[in-house]
Amino acid sequence: MNILVVAAHPDDETIGMGGTLKKISKLHQVTIVFMNDGVLGRRQSGFKNKTDYEISQDEKNAIIKDIELRRKQAIQACKILGINDVRFLNFPNVEMDTVPLLKIIKSIEKIISELQSSIIFTHHYNDISIDHKLTYEATITAARPLPHSTVSSIFSFELLGDTYWRKPSKFNPNMFVDITNEIDLKMQALNVYEKEIRPPPHIRNEETIRAIAKRWGGISGFYYAEPFEIILHRTNKPFEII
Repeated sequence: MNILVVAAHPDDETIGMGGTLKKISKLHQVTIVFMNDGVLGRRQSGFKNKTDYEISQDEKNAIIKDIELRRKQAIQACKILGINDVRFLNFPNVEMDTVPLLKIIKSIEKIISELQSSIIFTHHYNDISIDHKLTYEATITAARPLPHSTVSSIFSFELLGDTYWRKPSKFNPNMFVDITNEIDLKMQALNVYEKEIRPPPHIRNEETIRAIAKRWGGISGFYYAEPFEIILHRTNKPFEII
């Protein structure tokens, strides 16, 4: 089965569903598409955030080096999770709303057609990030259930912080994947993104990530789990999802 993950930024795939990726990559062909670099919107090099929008050419050149590093990290993290097909579409970071939505849709349609994707994972529609929201909108449009579409299912994953900071929070998971045996590898892959693991009380610290996975596990009857919201599921084989 061909599974496509459409993520706005490198690291979203691991934070959102790293354990699930490790599990399904053992059985299926998985492709991850990153819509943009996840770096330039910070407007400062060194993976730091600056409040000014304008940046000098020297700073932009330094940020380009950060982008190259982030790409290498993404490839390495995905490899830990058993995935070798990783693609970058190079839309503008945190400025995807400056691109015609049709152009974004067509880029995803092309990949779905090429891969004959059956299952798609992407962001939740209510995430606070504009890139996440537009990635979701473009993905569900590109994968709309036309009669001859190869796509049978679409799932939204959770992003710590982004999925809850836009109020009211609307993430309503109704599918849970047991990642008890994969939680350590998820953390190993996430640690490849060195600047994304922060000290407490920032939500993206290892203790909190494990605690949230444990919470979802407790809710769904596992030790650790990752939650998903089913956006589309159509099949002539009842009860089959993955």
